[in-house]
Amino acid sequence: MKEKLQKLLQNAYAPYSNYPVSAILVTKDNREFMGVNVENASFGGTICAERNAILNAITNGYHKGDFKELHIMNASDKIAYPCFICRQVLIEFLEPTTKVYVYTKNLCECHTLEELTPLKFDEENL
Repeated sequence: MKEKLQKLLQNAYAPYSNYPVSAILVTKDNREFMGVNVENASFGGTICAERNAILNAITNGYHKGDFKELHIMNASDKIAYPCFICRQVLIEFLEPTTKVYVYTKNLCECHTLEELTPLKFDEENL
């Protein structure tokens, strides 16, 4: 998976932050949906790699609960976790036990979504 993520990093559009990110969402039937960050001069219009991958899967007919794991890589030497907007989207579509792998070129960590979002806001809060 690491090699796929590294190759995918080249597709990121990050002219403002120079911080490319790639993501691959794996479904329970082992399909892979890819995403990269796509920045915008209006920063609020930026789409993170994680959301890009999830929206790609949803666009292709997958639904909440269909996902097995998420892999994310950034181009720096430091591990980085999903931003809080992405975490909210992950809560919406992934199960709490879904494994989230975060990579750099040399490191990899694995956490469950529940570990990344201990105090969550979801449909139970509405």
